[in-house]
Amino acid sequence: MDNLLNYICSLTPFSEEDWEYLKPALTKRTFARNELLLREGEVCSSLFYIDAGYCKSYYEIDGNIKNTELFFENEIATNVTSFGSGLESKYNIIACEPLIAIVFNKDKLFELSKQHPKIENSGRICLRQFAVKQEEFLAIFNLPFISTSGNFISKIAFLGHTIISPSGEVFS
Repeated sequence: MDNLLNYICSLTPFSEEDWEYLKPALTKRTFARNELLLREGEVCSSLFYIDAGYCKSYYEIDGNIKNTELFFENEIATNVTSFGSGLESKYNIIACEPLIAIVFNKDKLFELSKQHPKIENSGRICLRQFAVKQEEFLAIFNLPFISTSGNFISKIAFLGHTIISPSGEVFS
């Protein structure tokens, strides 16, 4: 769990004591390739810190898979809307290869946040980072481009973003 601690410390000051308070809310879990971290229709009750591997979010329309985002090592994967509101998830999150995640249990995390302000602050900062990443991803679609071929993909790669085509092809 050292990578997670380093990640948190890169965002905000976080002491060894704070870390000890946070640990009861954390579980290290291994997911097999194609195993779901979150299933469409379920309420998201976890944040997933990706320690090794990667996963993606997607939904299905008429049997066609529509990829929406990739989550790589040293990032948080979740459905923020479902996690925060208790509403059912409208999409799946699936491991694309064997994946190791540190799972934050929502109920334990919220209880600890009430008792330890540093944990609450760290949680807010992590979710803000998640939101910034999503805004940057959405901004890609506001770029002026002539076609969805070479020029568009070149701009995406130039900006350091990865995009997944509807067919599942990865461009970076």
